[in-house]
Order: sequence, then structure tokens, then C-alpha cells
Amino acid sequence: MAGWVAVPSRAPQGEQLRRLRQDPPRLPPNTPPSPTTHTGWPTMTSRERVVAACSLKQPDRIPIDLGGMRSTGIMAMTYNRLKAYLGMTGGRTRMYDLGQQLAEPEPEVLERFGCDVLHLFIDEPKRWKPFTLPDGSPCEVPEGFNPERLEDGTLVLRNSAGEIVSRLPADGYYFSGCGKAPLAHITTAAEMAKIDLFTPHSQKSLDDLRARAKHLFETTDYAIMYSGLGSIHEQCQGLRGWDQWMMDLAGDPDLACTLMDKLTDANIQVAAQVLPAIEGYAQVVVIGGDLGMQDGPQMSPATYRKLIKPRAKRFYDFIRSHTSAKLFIHTCGSVYALLPDLIEAGIEVLNPVQVAARDMDTDKLKREFGKDIAFWGGGCDTQYVLPFGTVEEVRAEVRKRISDLGPEGFVFTQVHNIQANTPPENIVAMFDAALSA
Repeated sequence: MAGWVAVPSRAPQGEQLRRLRQDPPRLPPNTPPSPTTHTGWPTMTSRERVVAACSLKQPDRIPIDLGGMRSTGIMAMTYNRLKAYLGMTGGRTRMYDLGQQLAEPEPEVLERFGCDVLHLFIDEPKRWKPFTLPDGSPCEVPEGFNPERLEDGTLVLRNSAGEIVSRLPADGYYFSGCGKAPLAHITTAAEMAKIDLFTPHSQKSLDDLRARAKHLFETTDYAIMYSGLGSIHEQCQGLRGWDQWMMDLAGDPDLACTLMDKLTDANIQVAAQVLPAIEGYAQVVVIGGDLGMQDGPQMSPATYRKLIKPRAKRFYDFIRSHTSAKLFIHTCGSVYALLPDLIEAGIEVLNPVQVAARDMDTDKLKREFGKDIAFWGGGCDTQYVLPFGTVEEVRAEVRKRISDLGPEGFVFTQVHNIQANTPPENIVAMFDAALSA
């Protein structure tokens, strides 16, 4: 199977990753589909395959991603059930994203599904400890994760002042933020102009990041995807509060633009630290910024174009002038009306392609924008089909989306993270259908 995922010049990729994680080998998973593609046996490494797709070229097969960033992953509970379904024993389920409860896919899982991408973050956890998931199954969490359990079973996290900032209900699946927006109290642009939003990374963090990126690049053939360069609109929502920020955009554009300018400055300063550490090693860099809802953009295209786009373009221009990696945006929802502006601002890869949202028809998107932007995701609907459909409905969905979005300029993954209670047989059917396409 390793020879199918890539054409490694050293040990199989799963063995390389086991050495990185110091995990013991495990029993082999059940047999994946035959690795026959339109071009026969693979002629590209995973890295070459992803770069080709992001460059709007046709690779030897459609690249596949599971867990390359925080919106293409799988919840830890679901991951445990998937491993059991595949007959994979042992190993460690590490939950690296505590809010979304996401597992870090292990080498055998990546190989089993023909995955081509590894994630890379700054300040990745180094020490782990046992934890019990809401369904009672085990995992490991970063050593510094210490939630408090209330009398009703709710798990909460507190800040240094003792205030609850995040909670996981006893019958819930996620930690949801509930803290106060830190800049909600500011009422004028002049006050906002005094705020400094730049928090520099330490030299040790940057050195560790460079060493990690170099090691992954030199010891595997996977594409490397860096997340952590920030966003503009979405970060402003967090700083001001969702409702207040939308009122700022509509009623106080001077204050809104002042905050965005300050945040853009800070994000550029962070990028100036990070990009030299990963240059030549990472093939994709991720910026966030949800701009869509289920039925359309969060703001009018005119508002985006006038207020947000100039700041976004300044940020994107800096990134693209300081890295050879492709610029990837994660923006949920219906963003069809904003795509021309995103492309013009410098975005090269769009994720997730939320196919159940209005105007996000994959055939239409490919016909209208496929020569200008690559699509990463949209391979299977995660709102309806993957969690609730039959195995055959999942396969049919995958075939349609690959037909619409491929063969060039497309990286396959489901629309968003694979959620709790998604049947493992549907997950296997999804990835097997993608490998067989």
C-alpha cells in the first residue's frame, strides 16, 4: 500500500511516520481497493501530486487528504470506531484539537486511505496524557489540558481570572467558547488605533517549527500543509463578538477598518516570522476566515469588496511574496458571490466547497472558476450524505464530486470534519471510492 500512496525513495511512509511518533507497528488493516488509476501505477509522489493539483494541473490520480488541517479531519470518537471497524489494534489516538475534538490520523490510517498530506503547526504538543472521550473511549490529550468537571457533568475551561471560557456539556461532543470578546468594550476608532495585536512567537518555537518541517520534508514524501497564519474577518468576530462585529461593518466602518488594519499588521508580522522557517518545506499555507453562511455570504459582496478585500489583499500579497507554497483559504458556507474577489485578492486554493450550501454546485464552480482556483474538499457532503446516507449513496456522491471537480485542480476530502456518529462503513466507502475514481 505504501507504494500506492507515493513512490518513496526510502522506507515506506507509514514506517517513517511511526519513527517520528515512536509508535509500535500494528496489525495491517483490511485490503483497500486496487491501486489502478487512469495512468496505471503512480508516477508521482504524494508531494508532487498535491503540488500539481494546486497548480491546476492533472496529477497521476486525485490527491486525498484526511487531517491535513483543522477542517479536513475526523473526531476522535469517530476515529476510534473507524480503527475498530478496520481491525486496527494498538496505537494511540491523540486528540490535538480539543475544541473540535479532532484526532491526529496515524500512519496506518493515512496509508489505508491513500492520503497525501501531513499537517504542520507551530508549538505542536510534545507531551501527552490519557483522557476519556464523551463516549467512554480512550485517547491522549496534551499534558496541559486540565478541564474542570461541574456537578452536572459539564467540562469547563477557565482563564487566569477564573472565568469559564469554554464548555463541553455532559451530553455534548465539543468544547464551545463562551468567554467575553476581548475588544467588545472599545467604542471609537481612536481607541482601537492604540491596540497592539501582535504576539510574537519565541525563537525556540520558530526553531522547533523549522526542525519539524525539515524533518517531515526529508523523511517523507507527503505534501506538508502549514496552518497558523491567521485570518481577518473571522478573527475580528472573535475580538469584537459576532454580533458587534457585524454591526461595526454596517454602522461604524471607521472602527471596523481600524481594527482590520491593526490585525493585518499583526498577521503580517507573524507571517514574517513563520514563513522563513517553513520555506522550501511546506507546499501549502493555510489562512482562515469563514465568510459564508448556509444561504449566502455573511456580508454583501459590496461590503467585502470595499472594507475587507483591501486588507485581505495586503495580507495575501505579503504571504505570496515570501513563500513558494500555495495560498489556501478555509471559508465555510456559500461563498460563490465572493469567489471573483477572493481570486483577485490572491487566493489559490479554496476549501471546503460546502456543497449543501446555496450556489455551491460543484459543476458550476468548476466551469466558472476552475481555470483560476483549485478546489480542496467538497468530495462528500458531511451535513447529510456521509453521516446519514447509505454506503451506495456515499459512493455515488464521491463519484459525482470527483467528476465535477477533477481531474485537475482538485484535492479530495470530505466537505468538513467527519462528525460524531458517522458510520465507519460510510467513511471507508468514501475514501475507497476516491481511490478507485
